[in-house]
Amino acid sequence: MEILNLSIPATNRFASNYLEQSAMIQPFFHYRYNDSNEDINRLTELNDRQFHREELADHIKHFMKRYPSSKAVDKSIEKLKEPNSVVVIGGQQAGILSGPLYSIHKVISIVKLAEQKEKELGVPVVPVFWIAGEDHDFQEVNHINVPVQNRVDKWTYPEKVWQKKMVSDILLDKEICLTWVQNVIETFGETEYTNKLLEFAAEQISKSTTFVDFFANIIMELFKEDGLLIVDSGNADFRRLQKEFLKQQIEHRDSITFSLLEQQKEIEKAGFPLAIEAGEHSANLFYYDAKRQERILLEYDLEKERFVGKSGTVSFAKQELVDLANENPVYLSNNVVTRPLMQEWLFPTIAFIAGPGEISYWAELKLVFEHFHIKMPPIVPRLNITFFDRSVETDLAELNLDLSHVLQSGTTRAKDHFLEAIKDREVEELFSAAKEKLVEQYQNIEVKTKEVDRGLLPLLKKNESYLLKEINFMQARIEEAIKQKHDVVLQKFARVDLELRPDGFPQERVWNIFYYLNQYGINFIRDLMTLSYSFDGSHKVIKL
Repeated sequence: MEILNLSIPATNRFASNYLEQSAMIQPFFHYRYNDSNEDINRLTELNDRQFHREELADHIKHFMKRYPSSKAVDKSIEKLKEPNSVVVIGGQQAGILSGPLYSIHKVISIVKLAEQKEKELGVPVVPVFWIAGEDHDFQEVNHINVPVQNRVDKWTYPEKVWQKKMVSDILLDKEICLTWVQNVIETFGETEYTNKLLEFAAEQISKSTTFVDFFANIIMELFKEDGLLIVDSGNADFRRLQKEFLKQQIEHRDSITFSLLEQQKEIEKAGFPLAIEAGEHSANLFYYDAKRQERILLEYDLEKERFVGKSGTVSFAKQELVDLANENPVYLSNNVVTRPLMQEWLFPTIAFIAGPGEISYWAELKLVFEHFHIKMPPIVPRLNITFFDRSVETDLAELNLDLSHVLQSGTTRAKDHFLEAIKDREVEELFSAAKEKLVEQYQNIEVKTKEVDRGLLPLLKKNESYLLKEINFMQARIEEAIKQKHDVVLQKFARVDLELRPDGFPQERVWNIFYYLNQYGINFIRDLMTLSYSFDGSHKVIKL
């Protein structure tokens, strides 16, 4: 394996500006991610704050007992208790079979940056992955994409979930899941690693009760030797750790919302679109309805001075909600605004690993953090990685395509140029002349038809349209036959797109790690972890 570092814009304009650390975006953050002096400033800030390290470490130790572990994991838990330790943290939803590749890229980013920061700063740095198990959008996590005959095929897990359940509460039917996963892996084609991968998947399913369990078992089996720690935001015990902070969020509801809206005004003034939907009624909390097993987004009714659910089924006075947070915090959970705040109250964060979308919405939270007299952590863009198979590299060279351009835009323009070049002009001219002659003759026939019987005109038009359709059909067949003569080249275009820009999207947003585990073996992750990564905003192309 080797890494190519390419300069490629991010998927949104704000994130691209952030990668460059342009003057336009710097006012929206407290730290620059690419300035080592900022790490020292951050350590100073963290040393002035108090964290419940023992309580947090004990929770993580208990929570992680059910998942694959190692001496490195035990060491990380002990490091977290040390008074000068810090964490590199990031999070993602619990996608089935680990979800899109960017989830794996995020874990790699967390682990590798933690290693780097520990060497640079001389303090214990712990890698932590925050599983967004409280999320209830099952449609975002219940499928993966697989390559089938040079196209992207979406495979959806067959079980239906009708309520807005937290993913942590969605039970896994082990028999259904095993059959579905086996079918997915079979579509990848049999390799020398397929049987071991099937055994690996079956083992993780057998140990899992929920979707979050399945995700966590896979992640920890792949990264346990790296000392990775995980938390689940949907876990009841984890939310009990949050009760004092939940109470603060409720007490300061108006200030949080005001600060958010004020910061959003500044973002808009700079010409950037907003990432967070918010209004003066926002409460930035969810209530968990145990009877319905659904999360209900709370809003604040300014007239009634009550927290209410959108459905109108729940209503709380402020003190009632504070009491609930104190006595039963498991019934409350954070939204996109308060989750980052909760994370920073709980963890001494030296760096937060963020994807392009996360960078955009964290920028809207600066004043929210300042309201509580704390700063946002350095936001470090996660590693953007593309796996580049040697066979596709050969195709790229033979087609004379630029890798950077393909990663950004695919091969559509180059393929269109090629198709234009192989067209038979004589065939085009013959069919064009035939259609012009037909239309001309039917205009003459139309004149005669009007004289004979105007009632026949609709039938005449239908007849003309039918004949033109048949001519077009024959032209298409001949053009397709011409393409078939060049099928070898067109298949190369298709392979390049499928590998590097499937369906016009970045590879990391479409494919799943299990495809690569089937091609290169379970140790593929270990091989990736031996590589040296620079967190400089460049795109990492890993040649396989």
